[in-house]
Amino acid sequence: MNHPDKALRIGTMISASNGEAAQRINEIADQGFESFEPFFWQTTNGQNLAELGKHCKEAIGERDITMSTIGMFGNPLEETAIDLETLQGWKDCIDNAHHFGATCVAGFTGRIRNKPIEDSLPRYKAIWSDLAKRAADKGIKIAFENCAMDGNWQTGDWNIAHNPDAWELMFNETPDDNLGLEWEPCHQLVYLIDPLPQIRKWGDKIFHVHGKDASVYKDVIREHGIFGKEPFVHMRTPGFGDSNWSDIISQLRLAGYTGSIDIEGWHDPVYKNEMEMTGQIHALNYLKNCRGGDFVSLDVAYGGGDESIG
Repeated sequence: MNHPDKALRIGTMISASNGEAAQRINEIADQGFESFEPFFWQTTNGQNLAELGKHCKEAIGERDITMSTIGMFGNPLEETAIDLETLQGWKDCIDNAHHFGATCVAGFTGRIRNKPIEDSLPRYKAIWSDLAKRAADKGIKIAFENCAMDGNWQTGDWNIAHNPDAWELMFNETPDDNLGLEWEPCHQLVYLIDPLPQIRKWGDKIFHVHGKDASVYKDVIREHGIFGKEPFVHMRTPGFGDSNWSDIISQLRLAGYTGSIDIEGWHDPVYKNEMEMTGQIHALNYLKNCRGGDFVSLDVAYGGGDESIG
């Protein structure tokens, strides 16, 4: 029987767009990661996902590592050639998630480009109502990443699910129980939103969590404002940013979250290039510590007795 901490695993994301997922898993599987999120960028490039899932599971072998979520990131609401590939990729990921052992598929909602969020809602409802049913029929949840991709309320290219007011609109249009969020504090900090209250309010809709943080420079904001010439925020690997992940994990547990936190690397301006994996392994160990460190069973600590006195 797995100890309770394995109900909230710490892992990392693995690019799967070009057939390299199984090889990459094999390269880093012994570093202590407890889960992987294979993900595609805009297209699966015609890969046989059943075979890819098989190869990824073979790379994991007998290790206690899961792949509860796979990712498909692009814009399935528009109709250019690559957008249609993204939409097909969503269908293929939903249909083949079980080959990875996954119960969730995550990515962007898409967006009607360069229009306010409200203008995307009719197309959002049409596409995601169908995909939600397709997923529900297979026991799959869909989780929307909360990254703005440099968009805002008035305009953008990729995603409307970056703002809690947009979540209200979205889930009103699609009240399906299997539609939720792939949440992380980073993207909320970028927009100066306090992440922790979101977990308390939206916990039942958080289906997957990305391990990514941010550093907000208040001195820059006071002098230069936000989204101006001087960068006021940097995306960071967990352990190097502003968030207290002990608080985040505590709130996730109180909300009943039992998925994984998969580190989203390749964004930290300090721990990048040759330092990328140094940063990721630091984040892995940091998040495990924030989870509570090494699990100690009650039987070992107290001989199985109830030591509470009040």
